[in-house]
Amino acid sequence: MAYRNGNYSAFYVDEPFHESSLGAHATKDFVSYNLLRAWKGADSAFPFNDSHAKNYNVRDGSDWEKTLKPRIHERLNSSKNIVLFLSSITKNSRALREEINFGIGTNGLPVIVVYPDYSEKSDIINCEAKTIKQKIKNLWDRLPVFRDHMSDVPTIHVPNRKATIKSALNDSDFMVGTKTSDGTYFYNC
Repeated sequence: MAYRNGNYSAFYVDEPFHESSLGAHATKDFVSYNLLRAWKGADSAFPFNDSHAKNYNVRDGSDWEKTLKPRIHERLNSSKNIVLFLSSITKNSRALREEINFGIGTNGLPVIVVYPDYSEKSDIINCEAKTIKQKIKNLWDRLPVFRDHMSDVPTIHVPNRKATIKSALNDSDFMVGTKTSDGTYFYNC
């Protein structure tokens, strides 16, 4: 079994994906992923260990079955959780479906859901009722495979704020070896 110390980032970009193209860098979900990498680059203590840095680029013109899918699986096999960026532009792509199906269904990886459109806990949580807001639940429909499997693992829902993401990345309840009970979680306002 692989040593599971990576954070696997799942995000939507148009396919085929070429990281060198400007289009990818202008996609909200990919920009949010790059922000995690920038935070890590500026502060080596930031707890993000990028699973995508562990092998070759997976979103290029290569064969899906022979090259891309096995590389996704390899990365997920060495990850302790998934950081899923879910925004108003997220689409139900083949890559995202595979990442969620294999990551949750096969590996039982907990998921840290980051909402790039929102920066405050109160943007995603009804603080008085201590529930997730309907506008956030509506985003789950953008990725049905996640919506349908998120109750199979612990999932924590956080805004796109460095301190909150850092807390989630450090939270042992959302790591495969020490995960908490399956269900939907969030940090109170």
